[in-house]
Amino acid sequence: MACGAGPSQNDPVAAEIQSLPFTGDDDADRLLVAEPLALLIGTLLQEHIPKAWAFHSPLDLKERMGGRLDVDEIANFDPGRMVEIFLGPPALSRSPTLMAARTQELCRHLAEHYAGKAERSWTDATTGEELLANLVALPGFGDHKARRFLLVLAEDLGVTPPGWEEAAGDYVNRPWYSVATRPRRVNTDAGAEPRK
Repeated sequence: MACGAGPSQNDPVAAEIQSLPFTGDDDADRLLVAEPLALLIGTLLQEHIPKAWAFHSPLDLKERMGGRLDVDEIANFDPGRMVEIFLGPPALSRSPTLMAARTQELCRHLAEHYAGKAERSWTDATTGEELLANLVALPGFGDHKARRFLLVLAEDLGVTPPGWEEAAGDYVNRPWYSVATRPRRVNTDAGAEPRK
């Protein structure tokens, strides 16, 4: 498990997780586990687009940035050029201008609070309450997205600090709250093209 991506070190089943089956593309699915920043970005981007599109976009972003997903590089990247990267084609989001800015804001937060280590937003938490607070504080997340992501960490990656179920609250065992939810909205960002 690269970079402490999530599974508990004491959970032999979770430690064997090599990918998350979110996209149907083996490389993209493996990246979500191998590089915690990819999982955070995919979660950030899943607004009004299908799960497969959102979680494939970190791989596209990595390829367009020369084969790297680096917190500091993204945080300090020229905003105009970042928008161009998000526009594609294919676009990395239905709202590439907005999401390019949010991705950079997320990376600035990770640089400031977690020394650029995305996984520390969950591995530093010792309780479910602290984990939820860390996730809610991530730019572009908020309460709803943070609780959905908490479920992914717990149920898919084995990140289960004491009290995680209480922190997730009503979101536990309710599949319509899962990361697979696919809300739809009319595209208001000109130039955005869905993945082909």
